[in-house]
Amino acid sequence: MKILFMSLGIFYNLNDSSVHLDIMKRFAEEHEVWLVCKNEDKPTELTEELGIHVLRVHTGELKNVGLIEKGINTLKVESQFKNAIKNYLADVHFDLVLYTTPPITFASAVKYVKKRDGAVTYLMLKDIFPQNAVDIGMMSIKGVKGLLYKYFRKKEKELYKWSDYIGCMSPANCKYVIKNNPEIDPKKVEICPNTTVIRDMSCSDEDRIDIRSKYDIPIDKKVFVYGGNLGKPQDIPFVIECLKACKDVKDAFFLIVGAGTDYYLLENYSKQSGQINLKVMQHLPKEDYDRMIGACDIGMIFLDHRFTIPNFPSRLLAYMSAKLPVLAVTDPNTDVGEVVVEGGFGWWVESNDTNSFLNRINQILIEDYRLMREKEFEYLVENFAPDKAYQTIIKTVELIKDET
Repeated sequence: MKILFMSLGIFYNLNDSSVHLDIMKRFAEEHEVWLVCKNEDKPTELTEELGIHVLRVHTGELKNVGLIEKGINTLKVESQFKNAIKNYLADVHFDLVLYTTPPITFASAVKYVKKRDGAVTYLMLKDIFPQNAVDIGMMSIKGVKGLLYKYFRKKEKELYKWSDYIGCMSPANCKYVIKNNPEIDPKKVEICPNTTVIRDMSCSDEDRIDIRSKYDIPIDKKVFVYGGNLGKPQDIPFVIECLKACKDVKDAFFLIVGAGTDYYLLENYSKQSGQINLKVMQHLPKEDYDRMIGACDIGMIFLDHRFTIPNFPSRLLAYMSAKLPVLAVTDPNTDVGEVVVEGGFGWWVESNDTNSFLNRINQILIEDYRLMREKEFEYLVENFAPDKAYQTIIKTVELIKDET
């Protein structure tokens, strides 16, 4: 098959590993793949790398810019991708179009290729927008901001309409999409999980000591690490309250590594409080970050309690690869906490109660969770390997072709 894969990721090195790259490279093992991605503030170019055709499309910046500029640039992406496909891939007949959210503004490009080539279209739903923005106060249903919501909600429904199938990250995701979009045939919604190339990223006791020494992390403490985005979805003020509640827990050390719009809140708190069992660090290169994660003990996930949509953060896979049991501190609507608890490799705390967080930290400190580590890695292999999502999508495509 000839496959078109559209993403707003920036893929300058296809040797890297990510949720999107790993599944795309799995398809490239058996099919011809064209990747269409963004090339912020650089000219559009078509190249071939690792046997994959890569069309990097000139777009404006979508990160580290103001909300208005980000909104305008996001709106432009749809036509920019569509025009790039017309101009550079006019002679390629695609059998399958794969695309992810964010963004939801791919509908026009998806529709164009579907009608031009009769391609099967498959949405890998990683983000439910604009409702997630409404949940945390970045958008509203009424008023002036409501106009923006209505526009993006229309685009969301249009994307669903032109998708032959919608692959969701978890059962809660599937239920939410079906419940809140009654026009969608439930039969076209299925679970297609996040994936990662399976690598044992845990480290030896000797390496753990070396890595912790390098970054001035205590060797004799249980290290609770959070790595990733530090923005509105994580509710950083609540994270700070949790850290403050644990300032006197002598056997625990909290490591926060990342970047985002609210990173400065954590940095300021760390400097002003002088909390001795806390270290806040800027985002690291992926290789260094992966090694550091492997030298920790517990991985943490934070999600704002106001979320009504069931987020399923991809950073879970990094923790699992490093064999770190997971403490999920989230809203009650996501099922990521349910996954780690029922999978036997973690704990869940609702993200509106600092006392519960403190109590859970103290409980973890006295637990023997060594068996969790191997159980967790087995769960990763069985549920989140790229072949899992690949087989799901291939079976769906074959089913659609049989029906037609």
